[in-house]
Amino acid sequence: MTDHAAAADLLLKNWAATTRIAELPEAMRPMSRAAGYEAAAAVAAQSGSAVAGWKIAATSEAGQKHINVDGPIIGRILKSRLLPEGASVPLGDNIMRVAEAEFAFGFVKDLPPRSQPYTQEEALDAVGALHLSIEVPDSRYADFTKVGAAQLIADTACASWLVLGPEVDRPWRGLDLSAHAVKGLLNGEVKAEGSGKAVLGDPRKALAWFVNEAATYCGGVKAGQFVTTGTCIVPMAVKPGDAVTVDYGVLGTIDCRIA
Repeated sequence: MTDHAAAADLLLKNWAATTRIAELPEAMRPMSRAAGYEAAAAVAAQSGSAVAGWKIAATSEAGQKHINVDGPIIGRILKSRLLPEGASVPLGDNIMRVAEAEFAFGFVKDLPPRSQPYTQEEALDAVGALHLSIEVPDSRYADFTKVGAAQLIADTACASWLVLGPEVDRPWRGLDLSAHAVKGLLNGEVKAEGSGKAVLGDPRKALAWFVNEAATYCGGVKAGQFVTTGTCIVPMAVKPGDAVTVDYGVLGTIDCRIA
């Protein structure tokens, strides 16, 4: 039987020390999607931190090819790794060294496991707010492109730091988020441009996919949590000292500094 608690302990030790492993030892290694999520649940339980929300990784074809998975995966965002708008994000020995621009949906209703899939309308009905966010991901694997989906899921889908902005105070439900333009700037210069289409074709589609993935494998979603739906732009390479700004047009901007 795979030792998920030992896997979680090893991943958390490497997370704390910003060190890497090639992959999980065989006795700890999840060999299926479901087993990966069981290990990820153990990581959260043993972390000493509450789960603030969730993330979706690999919501674009390019992202899937980059980490060699055949579809999106989800991970938990720990409260201890959540930062406010304008914060300094410690880069340290981060091996991914990128910043990503993501829409985040905040839930006001529980969406527990059930036999029937949730529709996009039901998922949106459970959302009380839209937030802007910047993710600075990382991995506990020396080469995260080679370990496969199950081990990436166990490692919280490359979660590290998330800068989460306040609720968007402009009307957003009527907007076509799939066509909504997003710009990423470094030190005031535009470095990347994209749109919500990069996120499974539409952030609302990604939201519904997430809700069903979480219901199937993770015990569902709780009111008060959120989910970031994947990067709308090609991840921007960052280094200490960089000022990162993401411009979401009429929805506002969000910024942070890389330390």
